[in-house]
Amino acid sequence: MTDLNGRTWLVLGASSSVARAFARLVAESGAAVLLAGRDHDDLGRSAADLTAAMEADPALATATIEATYTGAVGVLLGLAPLLEAGRRGHVVVLGSVAGDRGRLKNYVYGSAKAGLAVFTAGLRNRLFRSGVLVTTVKPGFLDTAMTWGLPGMFLVASPEAAARACLNAALKGREVIYTPAFWALIMLIIRLIPERIFKRLSI
Repeated sequence: MTDLNGRTWLVLGASSSVARAFARLVAESGAAVLLAGRDHDDLGRSAADLTAAMEADPALATATIEATYTGAVGVLLGLAPLLEAGRRGHVVVLGSVAGDRGRLKNYVYGSAKAGLAVFTAGLRNRLFRSGVLVTTVKPGFLDTAMTWGLPGMFLVASPEAAARACLNAALKGREVIYTPAFWALIMLIIRLIPERIFKRLSI
């Protein structure tokens, strides 16, 4: 059985639809797959119920940060020495465009994804010295149970499409990608909006 480039794949947040789709892709090709994640479906539904629920409930906000950031960091720090010792492997971390700028509608979740992006960048620098590749994937809106029925959703992609983008980016040795790719331009524009204007926008 031949694996993809002879690499081992670590997928964080394995309970998410994108992570499951990605794991299926690499497993079908014979790759070794390491999965890490927790089932936070109930939390996801609560968070999707107009993020104001988190602003009014510090415990829910803390749980969201724990699930999105702290848990992933703990797993990665535990696995980093093993990856360094083996001097091979590929880590794929699913971030989000939400982490690119604090927005009125999802700043709690966005702050956790922003922290994860910075941590992953540092981990990438660390593991590079051991020949281990780290890819950060930032999806835009995805067609998942968490987003089903939410108002204002547009340019929605499927989890399977995001998973294929993850795999392609990893195989090409990409470090950070947006998927679909047009989100890179959208988020560049959003980041360039001056704060004095941005804070008045309802996005």
